[in-house]
Amino acid sequence: MSYLMGIDLGTSSLKTLIMDESGHVKSISARSYQFDSPHNGYAEQDPGQWWQACCETTAEALRTAGILSHEIRGISFSGQMHGAVMLDSSYLPVRPAILHCDARSSRQVKKIKAQLGIEMIREYFMNPVYTGFLLPSLIWVREEEPYNYEKIRYVMLPKDYIRFRMTGTISSDYSDASATLAFDIKRGCWSGKILEILNIPVDYFPECCGTADIAGEVTEQAAKETGLWAGTCVIAGGGDQVMQAIGNGSIQPGSATVNVGSSGQVCFQSACPVANPALNTNTFCGYSRDRWITMGAIMSAGLSLKWINGVLRQTDYRLVNKEADSVPPGSGGLLFLPYLTGERTPHINPNLTGMFVGLSLNTGRAEMTRAVMEGVAFALRECMEICRGLGLQADRVIASGGGARSIPWLQIQSDIYGLPLKVADTEEQACLGAAIAAGTGAGIYQNIEEGCRQVVRYRDLTVTPSERNHGVYDEYYRLFKEVYRESRNTIEQVTLLGRNPN
Repeated sequence: MSYLMGIDLGTSSLKTLIMDESGHVKSISARSYQFDSPHNGYAEQDPGQWWQACCETTAEALRTAGILSHEIRGISFSGQMHGAVMLDSSYLPVRPAILHCDARSSRQVKKIKAQLGIEMIREYFMNPVYTGFLLPSLIWVREEEPYNYEKIRYVMLPKDYIRFRMTGTISSDYSDASATLAFDIKRGCWSGKILEILNIPVDYFPECCGTADIAGEVTEQAAKETGLWAGTCVIAGGGDQVMQAIGNGSIQPGSATVNVGSSGQVCFQSACPVANPALNTNTFCGYSRDRWITMGAIMSAGLSLKWINGVLRQTDYRLVNKEADSVPPGSGGLLFLPYLTGERTPHINPNLTGMFVGLSLNTGRAEMTRAVMEGVAFALRECMEICRGLGLQADRVIASGGGARSIPWLQIQSDIYGLPLKVADTEEQACLGAAIAAGTGAGIYQNIEEGCRQVVRYRDLTVTPSERNHGVYDEYYRLFKEVYRESRNTIEQVTLLGRNPN
C-alpha cells in the first residue's frame, strides 16, 4: 500500500494529513501559532516558524499512522494566499513574511491605482488592488524598509517557502502566483509589463507550474529534519482556495464552495476567467490551465468567532454551539459587522473595523456569539450574490472549513443563504486536496478528476434552510447592508484614529 501526504499552511496553524490511495485518512497532525502584529493593522509571521511546524507535524503524522517514511509516494501543499516571503541571496528570510490580512500598505495601494489606472488594472490584474497582496507589500518594503529591500533576491508565497525548505528548489504554481497582483492571469505568466511600470525586477519571481506538477524531491537535509524519506516526490500544490475545492470535490464549472476558516470565501469554478468591472471579487487561476475560480472573500470569518470567544473567555466549543443554538434567529435584535481586519468583498476597504448594533441590557454572551455567526454568514451571502451577478451559478454548494464543524453555524448559513449545504466527510479539505494533488503528480491518479472520484466522500447530511428563518434573516440582511452604508465614514474615521492615537 502506498500513502500520500498533504500539508496545509494556514494563518493560524499548519496541518499534515496522511491518507492511503483510496482516501482513507490514517493520521492528521497540527501545530498552532499566532501571527505577530507589532503595530495596529500589521500581520507578520516568521517563515522559520512554519518550517518548524512542518517538521514536527510530518514526523508526528508518520508515527501516528504507523507507516514507514518510504511508503509515502508523494507530498503536496496547500497554503494561505497573497503573503510576501522575501529571501536574500543566501536563501535566508530578509524580514518576517507579510500576510494576507496585513493592512499597512494602504498608501502603496493608492499609488498603484494612480500609476496604472482603472483600465489597466481591469485588463492585467482582473482583481482589486488590496493590502496584504504580495505586490503592494513588496512595494511597502521598498519604500519603508529600503535597507531590507536591497537584500531581496527571491520573492515567493508562504507555502512555496516550506516547499523550498523541503526540496531546495524555488518555484510557485499558477493558482498561488495569480493571487499576487504580479501575475498575468489570462496569459499564465508573471506580468512583465506591470512589473516594468512599477520598477520591480521580474527575476525576483520563481518559475511557475501546475498544481499537480512535480516540483522536486525531499533533500537529505529535509529528510533529517522531517522524518521523510530522501528522494520522495514533491508536488507543487496550490493556494488554499483551489486545494480546498479539490478536497471538497468541487472542481467542475457549476460547482461552488463556501468556506469558513480564519477568513471566509465563496468560490465558484469556471472554464474561463470571469471579469468583474466593479473589481470587488477575485478571479484566480485554478488547478490546471483550463480552470479558473471566482471568489468573494471576507477577512474575518472564523477569526471573528475566535475573537469573541477570547473576549468572553469561552473555551468549550460544544457549550458555545449549544448556547448559540438556543438563541432565535436575529440574536434578539443584534447585528454584527465582521470587519475586524478590514474587508475585501464587496467593500475593498482595509480601513474598517467590526461593529455590534443593537446591544441592550438583555444581551448576553449567547446572543453575542450567535450574532457573530450570523454576521459572518451575512457577509458571505453578500459575496455569493455578487458572484451570481457575474453570471456564475452552482447546482450545489459545499460548506467547508472550521465553520462546517458546527451544526448550528451550518444551519445559520443555510437559513441565511436560502440554500441546502453538503459537507465533505473529511474535515481537513485543504489537506485532502493537497494529498490528491500529490497522488496525481506521483502517478497514482491519472488526473485531479480521477483523484476526487476515488477520494472525496460526503457526510450523510444535507443541511436545508428553514423558510421561516430565511424570511426573518432577509430583513436582518437588509439592515446589515444598511448599517454599513450609513456608518461607513464613521467606522473609517474611528479605525484610522485607533491606528494613530497620537
